[in-house]
Amino acid sequence: MTPQDSDSLLERAFAEADDPVEDTDETTARLLDAAYEQFCRMGIRRSTMEDVARRAGVSRITVYRRFTTKDALVEHVVRREFRWYFDRFRTDIAQAATAADRVELGFASALRAIRGNPLIGGLMEAEPDLLVPSMINDGGRTLATVRRFLAGQLRHEQAAGHVAAAVDVDLVAEMMVRVSASFLVIPSELVDIDDDEQVRAVARRFLVPMLEPSAP
Repeated sequence: MTPQDSDSLLERAFAEADDPVEDTDETTARLLDAAYEQFCRMGIRRSTMEDVARRAGVSRITVYRRFTTKDALVEHVVRREFRWYFDRFRTDIAQAATAADRVELGFASALRAIRGNPLIGGLMEAEPDLLVPSMINDGGRTLATVRRFLAGQLRHEQAAGHVAAAVDVDLVAEMMVRVSASFLVIPSELVDIDDDEQVRAVARRFLVPMLEPSAP
């Protein structure tokens, strides 16, 4: 799979990751588990459908019956990881008492979940030319998908009266997602994004103020 083949990989995975979990039969689940382990160990580019079949203990044809192409298999594995990410994000912010705390926790949770994920975080370090183009060369569609998810969370805050109605939650979500993406893609010499306290301090200083209405 080339970077060009993966241009919309993250967009498709993100777009469907927040949908209700689909029913998965035992064989499909075993294939996804095997593919996840294979991709984590060897990377996506060096892994084949035969490798996945061997690791799952099934025939090559069984893999192709469920996933017609390697791209389809990769997309399903990545989508499952992002579904886990969305669930973890909601769990993490549920601990917070205020909207400001939820922004801090959410920002730290997002960076930690991606960086710490053996598949996504590992690929961003080992095969950046595979995933990074999905984030920056798809006309902004991947970021827009994540922005819609975050804007939905902020609208819940507005509906609960925790964020002023005058706040443009779509624009705020856009800025928050772009800040997060830049930290993930471009290493920082000033902020250790593996340090939750530093990350939360950045969110408290620069992201939380965006929840306030703009001055006239």
